[in-house]
Amino acid sequence: MVKKILIVDDQKGIRLLLNEVFSREGYEIFQAANGMEALKIMANNNIDCVLLDMKIPGMNGIEILREIRKNNSVVPVFMMTAFNDNEIMDDANELGVIKYFTKPFNIFDIRNEVNEVLKK
Repeated sequence: MVKKILIVDDQKGIRLLLNEVFSREGYEIFQAANGMEALKIMANNNIDCVLLDMKIPGMNGIEILREIRKNNSVVPVFMMTAFNDNEIMDDANELGVIKYFTKPFNIFDIRNEVNEVLKK
């Protein structure tokens, strides 16, 4: 069974890059540019992993994560951020984020971490 990854980032270039990398790894990819799209995808699909940007217009990453956790307390979530905000990271930790990747990130690090979690 093919694992499904949701990429949530308002930057199209980041979504396309991650889509390319994880498609090559054999995953089915879903993309969302904002929180409402992400929550709709989560409601309609059995997502196995989420790559979530911290700063998104409208709903930020923490708000999206809170909504995801209301319906799915176990899906692995990786957070991507260009900012080092300890308060936000503390909130994300409480909501069960597995790991943070700081932008600009090493795409191979993300690929390896996601593979490790999803191929267990």
